[in-house]
Amino acid sequence: MRIAVLDSDRSQADLICQVLTGAGHACLSFDSGKDMLGGLKKDSFDMLILDWHVADLSGVEVLRRAKEKLPAHTPMMFVTGNSGEDDIVAGVGAGADDYMIKPLRRGELLARVQALLRRAYPSQNGAEQLQFGPYVFETRPGRLLMDGSLIDVTHKEFYLALLFFRNIGRPLSRAYIHEAVWMRETALPSRTMDTHVSRVRNKLQLRPENGFRLVPVYSYGYRLEKMGA
Repeated sequence: MRIAVLDSDRSQADLICQVLTGAGHACLSFDSGKDMLGGLKKDSFDMLILDWHVADLSGVEVLRRAKEKLPAHTPMMFVTGNSGEDDIVAGVGAGADDYMIKPLRRGELLARVQALLRRAYPSQNGAEQLQFGPYVFETRPGRLLMDGSLIDVTHKEFYLALLFFRNIGRPLSRAYIHEAVWMRETALPSRTMDTHVSRVRNKLQLRPENGFRLVPVYSYGYRLEKMGA
C-alpha cells in the first residue's frame, strides 16, 4: 500500500516510514501541509497519516482538503502530542478514522495502520510476498519461509531479517538498526542486538552455501552480503 505521512519533524517522519516500509508498504513523507496537498494532486495514496500540528495549516484544514482529493474510503489517522480531549475531538470530528498520542510505539502504530487498511481494502488482505533467493517474507502475517518451509522467528527477528534483506550489500549502523527495529526511545543493551542478529543468522542459515552471509562491520554495525554479487 502507498501511504503519505505529514510531519514537520524529520526524525518522526523517518521513524513512521521505517515502520511502514518494514511491513512492506511504500511511504512518502511531507514536512508541510501545502506540500502534502500538492503531492495528493500528483500521486495516489491508499492512506494518510498526519501530524495534527504543522506550521502552515491546521490539522482540521489539512484533513478537510485531503478528503476532497482522495477517495471517500481512504483511511486517515492523525498523530498528536496532546493527550487532552481538544485535539482528539477535533480530529475525529473532522473525519479522521483513528489517532495516536506521541511518543509513538512501533508495534501499536503498525497494528493500527494494518487494521485501518484491512477495513478499507478488504479484498487486498492476502499476504504480500517479498522473495530473496530461497527466502520468502509474507509481510502481512509476518511469516518467513525458506525453501517453502516455515522458519520459527519472533516479531523482532522477522523485521530484523527483512531489514537486512531490503538493504543487501549496504552496511547498516547499529543506530539505524536500533531505530528501525526497536523503539527510538528504548535504551537497548549492545548485547541484545547482537543476540538477535545471531539468532537471525542461525535460524535463516545465512551461510555462503545458501547464497548469503551476515557479517559484522567493525565499530559500525552489520551487513548482509549476497555471495557472488
